[in-house]
Amino acid sequence: MEEIYQRERIIGPSVSDAAGLLGVPDAFGLCMDIAAMHAEALGVGFRALAERDLFWLTVKTQLRFLRRPRMMETALLRTWPEAPGKARGDRSYALYCGGALCVCGKTEWAVLNTKTRHMTPMKEVFPADLRFTQPSACPAPYARIPDDFGGTPAYAQYRVRSTDIDVGMHMNNTAYVRAIFGSLSTAERDALPAGRVDVSFRSPCYEGDLLQFQRRETEAGTDFRLSRDGETVLLARVAALEE
Repeated sequence: MEEIYQRERIIGPSVSDAAGLLGVPDAFGLCMDIAAMHAEALGVGFRALAERDLFWLTVKTQLRFLRRPRMMETALLRTWPEAPGKARGDRSYALYCGGALCVCGKTEWAVLNTKTRHMTPMKEVFPADLRFTQPSACPAPYARIPDDFGGTPAYAQYRVRSTDIDVGMHMNNTAYVRAIFGSLSTAERDALPAGRVDVSFRSPCYEGDLLQFQRRETEAGTDFRLSRDGETVLLARVAALEE
């Protein structure tokens, strides 16, 4: 049973930004992809869980950027599941270039029973012989982002498109991050100290939904709120990397 899963990836133009570096939304995509590959190898991928009326849900994600790889660099991406709790569990990620750690992160996952709409205990999801021996790639807690944007005007809006929809028929997790960074100009995006990005997913969105974007500066970083008809669907924070 392969506890640590790894793959090499060339940072091609399709995942690079205007600076010729791995784009922040694209880094989220790379982590999602390798998580899916490992889940498939463990026998708990999308199709295997669908046969059991189960579906993976992303609750929170945190990525830390020590250095964003350059376009055409070869990166080694590793992932492993951490010891899960009763209903949720973290998965760690580490991206290396030339043997040096460039990006690390983690995602909190849960598993939904699509028939009962209840969460499934994690011990019923992973293979019984899988061992959880690796520490977290990011031991610090996820950011606590206050959901209090009263009086903060919306600075942008976004209509969920067909190209944002994933196999679960809702907006893909990485599409939210891409929409947030796409709501900013190149200059605004470059001015963000994106050393750490935390995302908290609250409610699924669907094709045609109209999302309102709010933004505020705090001592902890730049916070974003995405809402639909007044309901919070996502909170995010972009901040400098702690010393």
